[in-house]
Amino acid sequence: MQTQPAASLVGQEYEVEVGPVAHGGHCVARTDAGQVLFVRHALPGERVVARVTEGETGARFLRADAVRVLAASKDRVEAPCPFSGPGRCGGCDWQHAAPGAQRRLKAAVIAEQLERLAGLSPQDAGWDGTVEPAPGDKVAKGEVPAWRTRVQYAIDDEGRAGLRRHRSHEVEVIDHCMIAAPGVSELGVEARAWPQIASVEAIAATGSNDRQVVLTPRPGGRLPLVELDRPVSVQRVGERDHAVHRVHGRPFVRERAAGRTWRVGDGGFWQVHPKAADLLVDTVMRGLMPKPGDTALDLYCGVGLFAGALAERVGERGAVLGIESAKRAVEDARHNLRDLDRVRIEQGKVEQVLPRTGITEADLVVLDPPRSGAGLTAVRQVAALGPRRICYVACDPAALARDLAYFADNGYRPVLLRAFDLFPVTHHVECVAVLKRAGKGA
Repeated sequence: MQTQPAASLVGQEYEVEVGPVAHGGHCVARTDAGQVLFVRHALPGERVVARVTEGETGARFLRADAVRVLAASKDRVEAPCPFSGPGRCGGCDWQHAAPGAQRRLKAAVIAEQLERLAGLSPQDAGWDGTVEPAPGDKVAKGEVPAWRTRVQYAIDDEGRAGLRRHRSHEVEVIDHCMIAAPGVSELGVEARAWPQIASVEAIAATGSNDRQVVLTPRPGGRLPLVELDRPVSVQRVGERDHAVHRVHGRPFVRERAAGRTWRVGDGGFWQVHPKAADLLVDTVMRGLMPKPGDTALDLYCGVGLFAGALAERVGERGAVLGIESAKRAVEDARHNLRDLDRVRIEQGKVEQVLPRTGITEADLVVLDPPRSGAGLTAVRQVAALGPRRICYVACDPAALARDLAYFADNGYRPVLLRAFDLFPVTHHVECVAVLKRAGKGA
């Protein structure tokens, strides 16, 4: 018997009651036939008309946008950004939610992920159930903090700067990004044409006047003469090797945090919220409570932020090992911490390098893995070292919950969890969990 091909439902509209928030910047609803809809631009409890953007008959779920609101939530506000909305810029998920509601939505997602993936209630995780605003980010309803110090602009076929639409390669051309930090906006990326360029990353360092743009040419394209509104360093992504090459100016920016200046090269990783680095260092150090003479590990150490803070606290009798896979970040970390001879930085994947170090025990461990999380192998290796305390910094609550389940299987449980809204008006949230051996006091 020949099976009929599934029919696309894109463009189909359904009137639905919106259910709970889900991880990823959308809410869950169901059609009258019971098919699941993941609906963007909606809020829990609303009644909306949802237009399907992805999916077909028989699919496990459909994606949709709320194109008309029939009964609005009290938490709904008019989106401040003119480029936000169904089919528009995909960067900000919660433009239509009041600031306090955004944090409640993120808290609900964290709680759901902890329960579903780790079997933990907020109380079990040592969490008060709230998402804390970043310092200085308390804004009135309808306002948006300008917090993003690194913005990746996409360039359309006509050389105009914009941002990607949700789950699309299409470019929403913009004249201003509301969440871009002032140092990014003053570069004037949106105001000029970028012929033969595929993307422009604009970087405004915190605590210095360093500004940088990283240009990715289209295949076969040449770099244009770069004339921006202020002097900047310019880097280029190689068409063949995808490495970053200096065009003019410094090949790095200087960031300021935790009482030190940090060199961050080649568009390398640094927290994008200007308050994030200091806030996270303070939270991690309070969680770990390092003592003079401790041995500590900073895994996925980047340019050495937590390793430097630990080294200051463990003193001359202590030792800190950092592990990072990115070659340029390792070079920067070694440069940034060159005055601290008790710090050693190794390059490679954590699960490959850690067994080769010969380290069999450690007092403290901090992990700040990529969005995918640390994973079972790395968790087992960390737990085998028997640390007194572990601090896990996570930008994805699902990855955090999965790894907390792995830690539980290896004898460690969370005793404290804090969540920070370091990415306002988006669905992203930063968490810091402190773990101890099961059965030990907090």
